[in-house]
Amino acid sequence: MHSVYYQTPVGVAEVTEEDGFITSIHISDEEHEINATDNELLLNAITQLDEYFAGKRLQFDLPFKQKGTDFQQRVWQYLERIPYGTTTSYAKLADQMEQPLAIRAIASANGKNNLWIAVPCHRVIGSDGSLTGYAGGLWRKQWLLQHEARTIGIGQTMLNL
Repeated sequence: MHSVYYQTPVGVAEVTEEDGFITSIHISDEEHEINATDNELLLNAITQLDEYFAGKRLQFDLPFKQKGTDFQQRVWQYLERIPYGTTTSYAKLADQMEQPLAIRAIASANGKNNLWIAVPCHRVIGSDGSLTGYAGGLWRKQWLLQHEARTIGIGQTMLNL
């Protein structure tokens, strides 16, 4: 397992690689020393994060693997389908997954996502349009949504699933 700390516009992210897969991308408010790496996969991940923050990358192309239950894996797959610059709600995700009573379970799985930005859990908001819980802090969620909206030149849109 290898990790690198990377400075983003919204704080320091730790990117972890294990067995040829990116297994986590975490953002933190804690201070970390930025370190260098010669790990090709971590360097590729940093390049793609740089491109995302520069508004040049709308989707990540890295081998990902995160640990989770079958249900969590399924939720994360649905999160990856939310288009850049759009949002959806937990209720709409539940309907799309044909599990309308699983809103809380979907929200819980969303909160356990270890691949910050790459699996775009920040694109899930409340049914009323409000920003709801986000492990990286609501200010970061708002920043990411505004960044994506600016990048594609539109206001934030709610995806109708």
